[in-house]
Amino acid sequence: MKTVEIIGFKRANLGKSEAKRLRADSQVPCVLYGGDEQIHFSAPMILFRELVYTDEAHFVHLNIEGKEFQAVLQDIQFHPVSEVILHVDFLQIFEGKKLKMDIPVHFEGTSPGVAKGGTLIKKRRHLRVLALPKDMPEHIVVDLGKLDFGRAVKVNEIEVSNFEILDSSIASVAVVEVPRALRGKTDEEEDGVGEEVEEAATPEGGDE
Repeated sequence: MKTVEIIGFKRANLGKSEAKRLRADSQVPCVLYGGDEQIHFSAPMILFRELVYTDEAHFVHLNIEGKEFQAVLQDIQFHPVSEVILHVDFLQIFEGKKLKMDIPVHFEGTSPGVAKGGTLIKKRRHLRVLALPKDMPEHIVVDLGKLDFGRAVKVNEIEVSNFEILDSSIASVAVVEVPRALRGKTDEEEDGVGEEVEEAATPEGGDE
């Protein structure tokens, strides 16, 4: 997994007024948890672009006034209107200790159901993963190649390697909905197949 570096500065003062002042200076108030102590710091907002506005998961290398930490983004708060970053929580991580992360899902392949006119519904865009830092994936690939009408890709069908998906194993990740215009036609085709099978199974002279 790729690593993004964030350079921060310890906060001498806490509170809403100080946080507001930091944001006015294009700084993001942050907290680092998970170690021996909580560290309150701020970092330039521009450094979060590669970490936040991406479809890949990342580790974070924090450099807080020369002291270095390995971490992951734990929580982020945005302004409801401007979408400016208001606050960020980081979780310190350690080699040899498993951690949980929300990992983006990448959908690959062409769904036969979509090719026939169906609509792909993405039920989950992230999955909760448990793994050692060295085994944590940047994203999880979901193959749509066999996804036809009325079918769903479930969590237990996803290939995993040295990590565990914590979402329910029977949860749907993607489904293909049949368009309303095709629903009757699809039912008729299924009925037709059923009739053909029934006729083929009836022996000659069965009415005698």
